[in-house]
Amino acid sequence: MADGTPALARIDRAALERIIHRAAELQTSEREIGESLTSDEVMALGRDVGIPGRYLQQALLEERTRLISTAPAGLWEKVAGAAQVTAQRVVRGEPAAVERRLLRWVEQHELLCVQRQQPGRITWEPVSGLQSAIRRSTAALGAGKRPFMLSRADTVAATILALEPGWTQVVLTASARKARGGYMGGGAAFATAGVAGSAVLIVLGAFVPVALLPLPVALGLGYGLTRRYGPLLARIQLGLERALDELEQGSTKPEHQLPPPTTGFLNLLASEVKKALG
Repeated sequence: MADGTPALARIDRAALERIIHRAAELQTSEREIGESLTSDEVMALGRDVGIPGRYLQQALLEERTRLISTAPAGLWEKVAGAAQVTAQRVVRGEPAAVERRLLRWVEQHELLCVQRQQPGRITWEPVSGLQSAIRRSTAALGAGKRPFMLSRADTVAATILALEPGWTQVVLTASARKARGGYMGGGAAFATAGVAGSAVLIVLGAFVPVALLPLPVALGLGYGLTRRYGPLLARIQLGLERALDELEQGSTKPEHQLPPPTTGFLNLLASEVKKALG
């Protein structure tokens, strides 16, 4: 290149983040910065490095309301994973408008129905029975563009809080205790079967090394089954982040009211087919 900077064919996202972070670090190092800054100083510093004010304001609000995550404390949490996951975001819009967008998104793209709704607080539970079967079948008409991410969650809860005018904090929490219990129960069943098998072989007079062979195999299978809960939990976490992405990116989209509730099999089927085609 003319300025002597080596040319790169393509820059992936990870490299881009490192470049931007390092460039900002170099520019801010030219200024005298103490151990802490006020909000106004952070805004001024961001303007100096060319960051738009609306992004700085959103980042500041997210930092002020950031939840401190703790590492799994119990044995089962360390082996299998946490029983619930949380995601949060500060988005543009008033709480009522954000709540409507969230309700619409969940109603259209997840197998959940409202369990309870209060001002600033919503909980969902999985759709079951005929309605679940219809929604799963009609989802195929959408060519899999919006896969269901939260269908294995026991409940999903949203807390919507007003911050500064025009900004709202949304905290989503999903519980997966039943799914974790199922994986842990399967792992425990394998382990129990291994112990029982070894005990039977010992009673029958088998050599101890031979009698103990079922035990490590069963323990390994049980542990492997328990570890399969991790990808499920990660998928639920991704589902929460996807909903927050929609709230963040859809803040400028025109709003429309939720469709009226339908009754009867034909109305339900027509509603689901219409959503899938739309």
